[in-house]
Amino acid sequence: MRKPFAAVSVAVMALSATACSSDGSGGADGAAHVDFGYIADFNGASLLAVADAQGLWKKHGIDVKTSVFTNGPLQIQALGTGDLDFGYIGPGAMWLPATGKAKVVAMNTLGNADRVIAQAGTTSMAALKGKTIGVPEGTSGDMILTLALRKAGMTKDDVKIVPMDASTIVSAFTSKQIDAAGFWYPAVGTIKKTVPDLVELARNEDFADTVSFPTAFVAGNDVVTKDRAKAEKVVAVLRDAIQYRSDHLDETIAATAKMLKQPPEQVKADAANSKVLSLSELDGYTKDGTIDKWLKGMNDYFTGAGKLTGAVDPKTYYTGDLFTGAAK
Repeated sequence: MRKPFAAVSVAVMALSATACSSDGSGGADGAAHVDFGYIADFNGASLLAVADAQGLWKKHGIDVKTSVFTNGPLQIQALGTGDLDFGYIGPGAMWLPATGKAKVVAMNTLGNADRVIAQAGTTSMAALKGKTIGVPEGTSGDMILTLALRKAGMTKDDVKIVPMDASTIVSAFTSKQIDAAGFWYPAVGTIKKTVPDLVELARNEDFADTVSFPTAFVAGNDVVTKDRAKAEKVVAVLRDAIQYRSDHLDETIAATAKMLKQPPEQVKADAANSKVLSLSELDGYTKDGTIDKWLKGMNDYFTGAGKLTGAVDPKTYYTGDLFTGAAK
């Protein structure tokens, strides 16, 4: 008999940090210290892996300490308390910068890793009516689930939503304690090893005509407004890493696999769920308004989902001038 799930709180961030200080100086030689959060997947870790492997932190005078988190909202919270200076978020957390809780300092990739998955035999979103669905709230898993329900003419009131962290979803789905989940790769791939007949009911590309799914790097508001020099140095690191990643994808996958202690083939499969953007593309999209268009489309979604109360000008939270201005 399936055991009912009580709401599960989001896991506390893992502060057993992976140190990526490339020069080991700990702030010596005038290097600016930075606390940087990330998620342990290709989107969240690849630029940090490149920066470490290519000595970009030292090049730009940064002494960095990295900490792994399970999702973006936890990193936004840590930015607000000053425990982080910079972090990484997926598209589902983009409403938090839009509400003034952080600044987006660099776009990263366009994600296609999100899925609504269900137990074998489920034929449609409509079949989930009244069923139990696990989701990490405020994440891209939450976003893909909301979009899929809306497309099916449903709302979250038609199902039983159980907020839970990523690791709990893996165990709950594999033990069949939940009927479905709003989730993402590579964790979905982990579930498939135990539940190979799971059903994918929705994916990002199903909504590509109305919503983009950009991933991004964020900074605390005070870092951008009160320590601009540090922000410029970190963005310069990210820019160099973006260029290297687009020019040397195989080497980037290898560096990311080493950082995450994962098999390269696993990281390669994860990378296939993202569109890697070049530096010239990101500069061009910043200048021609494409990124503003992405963010406005996401804001429309977040307004409909109740995360925002109305339109927000992307220029209030995406620091495009900082990103393009960090070019050397």
